Amino acid sequence: MRLGKVVKSNSHCDYIVELDDERSRVNSPKPDDYGFGCFVRLDGGDRHWAVGLVYNTQLFNPMFLNMGPRLSSEPDPVFAPDLISETRTLLWTVLIGTLEAENGSSYGVHGIPRVVVPINTAVETMTQAEVHRFHRNRDGQSQFCYYSHLLRCGGTFAAQLTQQVLTELIESRLFEGDEQRALNILCKELSWKETMSAMR
Repeated sequence: MRLGKVVKSNSHCDYIVELDDERSRVNSPKPDDYGFGCFVRLDGGDRHWAVGLVYNTQLFNPMFLNMGPRLSSEPDPVFAPDLISETRTLLWTVLIGTLEAENGSSYGVHGIPRVVVPINTAVETMTQAEVHRFHRNRDGQSQFCYYSHLLRCGGTFAAQLTQQVLTELIESRLFEGDEQRALNILCKELSWKETMSAMR
């Protein structure tokens, strides 16, 4: 599902997405479609640019704290036909890799993408199947190589974001055997570190 488009970047791997609203299209995204930790795909036309995770949101309302004169009631559309709402929802997205296609199938390449994602690039949510393919390497082996990158670049809630992603990967049963046990250990260790840091 399309969420919106890229409107700004804070760094090479940190992009801001403006969410489509009801004025942009009829079936605009609902709050459940772009939650914290949502996997997204940045695609422009016939080119795939990057895979990212939503790590923060901002509600932009220019009328907040506006102390100027205001109408005492709702504006009448007959007398104010051009009055439009300027509220926006912005999604902060950290890029964690790309989806590469080969021989009719796709696999994930984890890390910071080399290319710069252009302005107005479309951003869509990823299906569960795409998330699974992103966590498989070229040889079909499961991978989770963006752990440290996410902890460094996931914003204020980096630890909680990483914990959520780990928990979802564990519950998805994508990983098996030693790999599943390694994910469990990572998740428990991160939880322990967060608990200890909160007690200091």
